[in-house]
Amino acid sequence: QAQLVESGGGLVQPGGSLRLSCAASGSIFIGTDMGWFRQAPGQQRDLIALITSSGSDTSYEDSVRGRFTISRDNTNNMLYLQMNNVKPEDTAAYYCNALYGSPFGSWGQGTQVTVSP
Repeated sequence: QAQLVESGGGLVQPGGSLRLSCAASGSIFIGTDMGWFRQAPGQQRDLIALITSSGSDTSYEDSVRGRFTISRDNTNNMLYLQMNNVKPEDTAAYYCNALYGSPFGSWGQGTQVTVSP
């Protein structure tokens, strides 16, 4: 079964940068619209950035637009999230997944991002 493995999280100061990665196994990644989601403690999991299967189109939630950039490498089945000028409110567990259906089955383990001085 296809799987998703997120990495790249950590502790970063406000105003700093991080690059999250998502490794997708299986052959379905290439034809799948993908997104980055995040979930803060006690909150629901929200979509914050999406990218079409070809990578030609992207969209962002208002709070991250202009600071985060989603990209993908279909040759290597990788999804990325470049996070710049991070803020304390960006603290959350970050997950990647398909936008529609559940082609990868369950969610990955996520990667924790903590923004703190």
